[in-house]
Amino acid sequence: MRSSKNIQVVSCHAEGEPGDVIVGGVSPPKGDTLWAQSRTLEQQSDLRDFLLNEPRGGIFRHANLLVPPVDPRADAAFIIMEAAFFPPMSGSNAICVTTVLLETGILPMQEPVTEVLLEAPGGLVKAKAFCSDGVVTSVQFTNVPSFVDKLDQVIEVEGLGSISVDTAYGGDSFCLVDAGSVGFSVSPDEAHDMVASGQKIIRAANEQIGFSHPENKNWSHLSFCMLTCPIKREGGQVRGRNTVVIQPGKLDRSPCGTGCSARMAVLHERGLLMPGDRFVGESVINSEFNCQIEEVTQLANGKSAIVPSVAGRAWITGTHQHMLDPKDPWPSGYRLSDTWPTPVG
Repeated sequence: MRSSKNIQVVSCHAEGEPGDVIVGGVSPPKGDTLWAQSRTLEQQSDLRDFLLNEPRGGIFRHANLLVPPVDPRADAAFIIMEAAFFPPMSGSNAICVTTVLLETGILPMQEPVTEVLLEAPGGLVKAKAFCSDGVVTSVQFTNVPSFVDKLDQVIEVEGLGSISVDTAYGGDSFCLVDAGSVGFSVSPDEAHDMVASGQKIIRAANEQIGFSHPENKNWSHLSFCMLTCPIKREGGQVRGRNTVVIQPGKLDRSPCGTGCSARMAVLHERGLLMPGDRFVGESVINSEFNCQIEEVTQLANGKSAIVPSVAGRAWITGTHQHMLDPKDPWPSGYRLSDTWPTPVG
């Protein structure tokens, strides 16, 4: 067997959402910052295409490339590759990366708690891994500052009419919609229809209200639609069910760490969640992230923001060597519209 590529991957999922970690076979991309390196990968696209396109991947997969940190304070750095975007940060992927780093021995594990400072393209993320008998039992990370962009914006959506939305940032950019207002209860049997509606909503939101990060002018779109159910106060904590429509057309299986962060920013802005309050995000498959607002802060432009923390579990599911036969007629893979809708936004 001949191969012109040999890429080593540890497969993992965090509360149901896949987050593969590339541990070998790839050189770090060019760039003076991690953000610049992630843009290099996005522009070249060959690594993402090779791993995420069929026949090796699929619309449901993500991959994280481990690279040497640019920031000397960081213990490790990772670049997130999704089917449509190279996001600044991803919560479920950060949990997967931390778990893989420690359980494979790339970084030393200290029981009962190992602290890891991760560098993501969107900034530094402090992770705290709780460990027992050589296994990471859960990971809590302190996310990048999260903030509300706009509240109570009315947009016109094809087939849905006038709906009210909020927009917020939690490491990625979100359009938040009350699920009941568009006919959903966030149950698994609604998945196909929620994706279709979410795609329409995010398209309309980008066209009609848009988004621009005040400190990163290169991030100027809304990535995801989050469909939210009403919060409930139970046993001293706030619970909220939600799902996030990920482009080009799937639901996040986890509660979505950056989405929970954006939702907490909205709840705080509305006076419904205060620093120290616990928020439990519940996904479409009933998995949970345990979150809270650690502190209130400000961005460089004076805009109010929160510093959220998110905790969840991850499990390694396998190891893989992805190879490329020089005679393979589809070296970059392929996408067919039966499972790969066209991204919007």
